[in-house]
Amino acid sequence: MENTNRGTVNVGDGKLYYEMAGRGNPLVLCRAGFVDSGMWDDQWEDFGRFFQVIRFDMRDYGRSDPVQGPVSRRKDLERLLDQLGIQRAVLLGCSMGGAMALDFALEHPEKADGLVMVSAAPNGFELRGSPPPNLLAMMSAVERGNLEQVSELQLRIWIDGPFRQPEQVDPQVRRRAAEMNRIPVEHGTWGKVDAHPLDPLDPPAVRRLDQIRIPTLIVAGALDHPEVLRAADLMEKEIRGAKKVIIAGTAHMPNMEKPAEFNQAVLSFLNSAQFPTQSGTGH
Repeated sequence: MENTNRGTVNVGDGKLYYEMAGRGNPLVLCRAGFVDSGMWDDQWEDFGRFFQVIRFDMRDYGRSDPVQGPVSRRKDLERLLDQLGIQRAVLLGCSMGGAMALDFALEHPEKADGLVMVSAAPNGFELRGSPPPNLLAMMSAVERGNLEQVSELQLRIWIDGPFRQPEQVDPQVRRRAAEMNRIPVEHGTWGKVDAHPLDPLDPPAVRRLDQIRIPTLIVAGALDHPEVLRAADLMEKEIRGAKKVIIAGTAHMPNMEKPAEFNQAVLSFLNSAQFPTQSGTGH
């Protein structure tokens, strides 16, 4: 997008890379846990026509600084918004980024105008049944140090989903995800940083969903793991006034697989919601 402002902010013991563009109410895009902020490439132009969009790489991803141990992702988000002068924003997060956005909205309700939860489960959500196919194989590949297999198995889990083979998925989507996946796989980011995050909310978000009082949209892919869809059902039930959209023919990354349908669903929701007057910086 033209006039995109790129830079870094210091979050105390490292720097976050961010991009900001557009005008209007701030809309913060928080990425999934195995890719970087490039996952929002197909949303950047469309959303920037209506909102001041901000996306960023969490630490140990993309162009942000590496870290050596657990961090509080929501604290990093708070520092980012403070340094950009953004007092309130709509938070749109996918998977781990969605869980982080929900935690942030619960901890700072005065800073959250709305929520869009994509392929996300609230922190504290207890999984039932068998783990995702390929998860145990991926953990074994991690132990063996076979990073190429780790990356491929993560694509099988999150891009393909449990109901498709790789050849049934757009190869360009898989290629883009593999490129973004390289750094966290090489760094072992999940086990090192996110398996045991600093300062989790207590009680966790799953027990506080009825405290959310802002417009909320829940999006999931019909071919995602059934537990992700169960989490979507729970949030729709427990968050007052929440709306839910299921995107057919997609798994964990509906915004990458069917961007036109995803963008229309999100923009329709956001444009119909009532938000306070603009609180962005106008960067």
